[in-house]
Amino acid sequence: MNIGKIAAALVIAAAVLLFFAFDLARYLSLDYLKQSHEAFAGLYAQQPLLVVAVYFSIYVVATALSFPGAAILTLAGGAIFGLAVGTLIVSFASSVGALLAFLAARFVLRDSIRARFRQRVADIDRGIERDGAMYLFTLRLVPLIPFFVINLGMGLTRMKAWTFYWVSQLGMLAGTLVYVNAGTQLAAIDSLKGILSPAVIGSFVLLAIFPWLGRRLANALQRRKAFGRWSAVRPRSFDRNLIVIGAGAAGLVSAYIAAAVKASVTLVESHKMGGDCLNYGCVPSKALIRSARLAHQMRHAGRYGLGDSNPSFSFKAVMQRINDVIRSIEPHDSVERYSKLGVDVVQGHARIVNPWTVEMTLADGSRKTLTTRSIVIAAGAQPVVPPLPGLGEIGYETSDTLWASFSKLEHIPRRLLILGGGPIGCELAQAFARLGAQVTQLEMAPRLMGREDDEVSALARAALEADGVRVLVGHKALRCEAVGAEKALIAEAESREVRIPFDALICGVGRQARLCGYGLEELGIPAQRTVDTNEYLQTLYPNIYAAGDVAGPFQFTHTAAHQAWYATVNALFGEFRSFKVDYSVIPSATFIDPEVARVGLNEQEAREKDIAYEVTRYRLDDLDRAIADSQAEGFVKVLTVPGKDRILGVTIVGQHAADLLAEYVLAMKHGLGLNKILGTIHTYPTLSEANKYAAGEWKRAHQPERLLQWVRRYHEWKRG
Repeated sequence: MNIGKIAAALVIAAAVLLFFAFDLARYLSLDYLKQSHEAFAGLYAQQPLLVVAVYFSIYVVATALSFPGAAILTLAGGAIFGLAVGTLIVSFASSVGALLAFLAARFVLRDSIRARFRQRVADIDRGIERDGAMYLFTLRLVPLIPFFVINLGMGLTRMKAWTFYWVSQLGMLAGTLVYVNAGTQLAAIDSLKGILSPAVIGSFVLLAIFPWLGRRLANALQRRKAFGRWSAVRPRSFDRNLIVIGAGAAGLVSAYIAAAVKASVTLVESHKMGGDCLNYGCVPSKALIRSARLAHQMRHAGRYGLGDSNPSFSFKAVMQRINDVIRSIEPHDSVERYSKLGVDVVQGHARIVNPWTVEMTLADGSRKTLTTRSIVIAAGAQPVVPPLPGLGEIGYETSDTLWASFSKLEHIPRRLLILGGGPIGCELAQAFARLGAQVTQLEMAPRLMGREDDEVSALARAALEADGVRVLVGHKALRCEAVGAEKALIAEAESREVRIPFDALICGVGRQARLCGYGLEELGIPAQRTVDTNEYLQTLYPNIYAAGDVAGPFQFTHTAAHQAWYATVNALFGEFRSFKVDYSVIPSATFIDPEVARVGLNEQEAREKDIAYEVTRYRLDDLDRAIADSQAEGFVKVLTVPGKDRILGVTIVGQHAADLLAEYVLAMKHGLGLNKILGTIHTYPTLSEANKYAAGEWKRAHQPERLLQWVRRYHEWKRG
């Protein structure tokens, strides 16, 4: 902090100290106002300009320094100057004072705050840049947050000073009018009966209902702005309460909830019910992993006291089992089931024509158009295919296509190349290697699973390599080519080219939201990597919501279902109450062996966000059940607030890590600390005891040493 900032901070601190040292707050009380308003009114009648100047200056200083008593000063404005003049003076004085507080916070605090909380401030700045003026206007119009907090907080952002001033001037006007009007009525009170006068009661009724009126007005202005060019085509009545586009995890949950609360809902799906998770992702991949794990256990049966054996199997039969698993689960997501629940299921392609109209093109080419009060976009995601020269000509698979393609094969591809070192790539690489393929996994980053801590990445790589996967990190794919019948990928590593031959190639580098083809462009709904939404999952149009992979920021089935609840409830009942989507506790898992599961922060993220933490670790090679299962590898790592048992995040690596994580998800969701987990009875011998023992490790590290010394002396005294 430079000398100017230090000097400004000292001046502000001195002013605040003087305010409290001389008990100036007594002059900003209702009692003092009642006692003195006649004297002030008389002085105003004699010297109006002087009184206005002094009052204006006091108000500006009090607001700029965030002194308590702004409400009393506003009431005083009404009592002394009357409604019209008082409103005019207070409106400008409060806005100027707020601007000075805004500028002071920006000058003294912004640089240090931004340096310490870079990521958080960057996220806030993006929101301010997008719709900061409307957000500030709403805060000013709905006085639920103290204005001095808004002044200081906005000063830490990149909002322009002029924008802050004029929005504050406009947004505070209605509240100023209400308070000044109350002041004019208080000035007339000369007995207890006066408090019960209709005018005074009316003023306080306005004060009570103003936040509600302000919220309604802000929402109305937002809707008017959003729907401006479409107002002429808004239907007078609607065919549906809700139309849901996409029948994946988010779409199915949205339709289910809408039907459960007796809303008229249409669900539109252009391809397969159940979406990516059932048909291409979670379900088939976990069925593959289960078969691969059994083959692995057979090869290593000696660790269980049995004889190692090389599993004999048909790859076609393995793929058939995967298809059978999908068919067994299909009824849960079927047209028949949702139709029985009361959902109008349409199999066709949906396009949003305007904010209230959806046109559906059916399989036979016919079209159906429905109007609706609200829309939930749940269009999901699709695999990312890198723009490699020669890739399209040489042929490749993605997580969407490999199940159908591999089901036609009699034998597993001998040499399998997998692009991508994230969860998708790691799961597929290990599973196919365990089924006998010679797998090469290529990752451009310096390590696998880059979002996890270094030690987790190292364990994942060791596990894959132990199963025969050739892991190539720090390799950038350049092009694909074929020489005769042999296919190969050319990669670059350490400034030299590496040739990697393969028989089949799988692109597992991630998934991207489906953003094209259903009307976002025509409506002007912002969408870059995902559809832009606010904290209520609303898009540019307040009645159009997005949920699931298409909305981000997570691409998990359970998060899609989580978002779907918020989107649907807000869409159907937002006029009464809206709910902000909660991302505070989002679990994730990668189903390699050993599994990797996490909720909340890991060490890497905590350091990036400058969040203080301490680490507690429990190794699974000390757990009785893990030893008995011959799977005593991995750990439980818990991040907590320094000196406290409040959980910031948990990473578990080991057998059934995803299942073990559930206890920590519950604890974090409901604010339970490690002491509560330690005090919970866990069945012996189970893997869940690892959570208790991790809590015990934290407890031992935080023993009250001085108290224990006194306890030791007490026991010595008892022995005589």
